[in-house]
Amino acid sequence: MNLAVLGAQWGDEGKGKIVDLLTPRFDIVARYQGGHNAGHTVYVNGTKFVLRLIPSGILHPGVVCLIGNGVVVDPTALFAEVDELARNGINVEGRLFVSDKAHLILPYHRDLDLLSEARRGERKIGTTSRGIGPAYEDKIARRGIRIGDLADPKGLEQSVRDNVSARNRLVHDTTMEWEAVLAQTTEIGARLTPMVRDVSLMLADAFAAGKAVLFEGAQGTLLDIDHGTYPYVTSSNASIGGVCTGLGVGPRAIGGVMGVVKAYATRVGEGPMPSELHDAMGKRLRDTGNEYGAVTGRPRRCGWYDAVAMRYAARINGLDILALTKMDVLDGLDDIKICTSYRCGDRTITDFPSDSGVLAACEPVYESIAGWTEPTKGVRRFADLPENAKRYIKRIEEVSGVPVALVSTGSDRYDTILRDDVLAARLPGFKLEV
Repeated sequence: MNLAVLGAQWGDEGKGKIVDLLTPRFDIVARYQGGHNAGHTVYVNGTKFVLRLIPSGILHPGVVCLIGNGVVVDPTALFAEVDELARNGINVEGRLFVSDKAHLILPYHRDLDLLSEARRGERKIGTTSRGIGPAYEDKIARRGIRIGDLADPKGLEQSVRDNVSARNRLVHDTTMEWEAVLAQTTEIGARLTPMVRDVSLMLADAFAAGKAVLFEGAQGTLLDIDHGTYPYVTSSNASIGGVCTGLGVGPRAIGGVMGVVKAYATRVGEGPMPSELHDAMGKRLRDTGNEYGAVTGRPRRCGWYDAVAMRYAARINGLDILALTKMDVLDGLDDIKICTSYRCGDRTITDFPSDSGVLAACEPVYESIAGWTEPTKGVRRFADLPENAKRYIKRIEEVSGVPVALVSTGSDRYDTILRDDVLAARLPGFKLEV
């Protein structure tokens, strides 16, 4: 069975650890959207890996990892990641491939990203300023440069000249030389070419051969360009539809969908977040959970678990199961809250608003759950969890409408509880070992 693993909140849910944990069950791990603004953190035997472009399955020998056409690729960032893995004894040669249809992020995209944010003033999005948005803009405007274009020197030169000229018309304080960009891009091609493949065809062949594929998403559903808190969103489809468009596969290839959620809520950048905490509890969650961006280092906004947003993510993605992460961050709290609805003026609503202005005006309606004093950190059997922690998980399931099949109780790969009964009920025939 092929499985999609995606974020069901505002990103940073812990997808990297979950994908890494599940990878031994699969032959291929395929990333379908986003860019190096993603930061998937994986701890293996105390060693920390931060994967930005390369799928989180790369740490397992023999597993093939694919970067789909829905991803925008900064080749400098990709090569840096490959070299960092090599320094840690992980060789990607012959098992990391990139779609020839994926678009490149080039130096002028970063300049345009900074300019765009500056022009927004107080209405800034809070991007990572890595050129992600402008690269997707070029893609939609049909002036982007795809990895496959590196094989056409004449066409590549014209595209680089045109795009650098457009950049220079917009950015007035500096001038970029197209010749330097072309030289850099040509040099990139020499190293990138051995990795380039028709990823859609590779996946079709894998399906025909009976191989199992894990589809890996970046960011989260509430940052999806179509279904997120627009305009405070990323530039790609982080929800389930991105699998098909970002890898060139049909919907029937997706055998199951796992949503990854934290036991509380976080968000980076601008935009509404009804359950955000601006008090000592928000700081406590941030500090205990080490809630700082893996890519940018920015502090994350923290709040209580938002079941309204979760139900929306479940509907958009057709979630079968949840992986609940950072359970141990809640250890030692006397009282834990869950946002079950919103109050907007004189109305109480239980459905996630499509208008970000309306969402920003909403106040959370909470219910309280008793906390626990016994530690959950490192617990690997559901039966060994404190009783109140079990009750919290059960209530999460009830208010979210999706059962919890995995519970992460620490940063290490194996600090995880697998609930076989839930998995068997929701995804019959799908076997996992932790």
